[in-house]
Amino acid sequence: MRRREFIALLGGAAAWPLATRAQEPGRTYRLGVLYSNPRSDHVMTAFFEGVRRQGFIEGQNLIVIYHAFALKVDLLSEWAAELVKARVDVIATAGDLASRAAQQATKTIPILAITYDMLGTGLVNSLARPNGNTTGVSILAPELDGKRQEILIDAVPGLRRMAALADSHVTPAVKLDALEQTARARNIELSIHRIASGAEIAAAIDMAQASGAAALNVLASPMLHANRQLIMDRVATLRLPTMYQWPETAEEGGFVSYGPRLIDLFGVVLPRQLGQLFRGTKIADIPVEQPTKFELVINLKTANAMGVTVPATLLVRADKVIE
Repeated sequence: MRRREFIALLGGAAAWPLATRAQEPGRTYRLGVLYSNPRSDHVMTAFFEGVRRQGFIEGQNLIVIYHAFALKVDLLSEWAAELVKARVDVIATAGDLASRAAQQATKTIPILAITYDMLGTGLVNSLARPNGNTTGVSILAPELDGKRQEILIDAVPGLRRMAALADSHVTPAVKLDALEQTARARNIELSIHRIASGAEIAAAIDMAQASGAAALNVLASPMLHANRQLIMDRVATLRLPTMYQWPETAEEGGFVSYGPRLIDLFGVVLPRQLGQLFRGTKIADIPVEQPTKFELVINLKTANAMGVTVPATLLVRADKVIE
C-alpha cells in the first residue's frame, strides 16, 4: 500500500460515527497485558496515562491484569490462556512471541499488538484492514536494524570489527545474513551473538568484546530493551560503543539510538487504538499503524567516557546531542 493511501486511511478515523466511540455507562472494561517491561517502567506510566485520557481509569471503569515477561518468556502461553479465562475485553501485547501466544489462546478477543514487522511475520494479512483479531503498531524493525548498523559504523571512525546482539526469538536468520552482507560491503566484519534470555546477555557482550568487536548493535527486541540497563552497565565497563533501538535509551545514558519514540507509540497511538477497541470498533476498521518520525540521539558524555570521537558530520545529522 502506498504511504499516501495509508495516511488517508488514518485520517478517516476522525470521521467514524460517534456512536462507535461512546462508552457504555456503568460498564467496567478489562484489559490483559503481556508486555516485556515491568509495570513501573516510565513507558508503561505513559501508556496508562494515555489510556486514562481516553476515559478508562483503573479503580473506576477499568481493571488491568498485567504480566511482564522479559525474564519469563516460557510463561507467555500460560499467561495468555489466563487472560482468556479472565474474559478480558482486549489483550495488549509487545513483540512476536507475546502476540503469537495471544493469537493461539483466542480467535475472538481483540489483540492490540506492537511488533517489529506485523505483516512480514504473518500476524496480520493487511495493514489497512487487518484480518482476524489483531491490530496495533508495526515498527519497521528489519529496516531500522540495518539503518542503525550504518549509523553505528559512521559513529565509530576506523571501525573494522563490530557485533550484533540478537534475540533468537525475534530476528530471523535471513535478516542477520543481510546485516552481515551489508557490513561486509563496507569492509567490516560482523559477529552475531544470539541469545534467548536475559541471563545470557552479559556473557554474550563479553564474547563480542573478546572477539575483537569495537562496537555493538543491539537489535530490536522487547527482551533486550527490558534489559537495557544491564546492557548499558556492561558496555560501559568494557568501553564498547553501543547502538540502541529507542531514542530514549541514549537519553538514559546509552551511546547512540535511532528510531521512533516509545512515548509517542505507547503514550499516544496505542491508547487511542485501545479506546477504539473498548468502544466497539471492529479490528478491520483499525489499520495497523507505522511510525513516520524517527530520531537520532547521540550521547557525547557516554562517547567521551568510552574514548570515542563522534565525527562532526554525524553530529549535525542528529536530532539531539547530549553534552
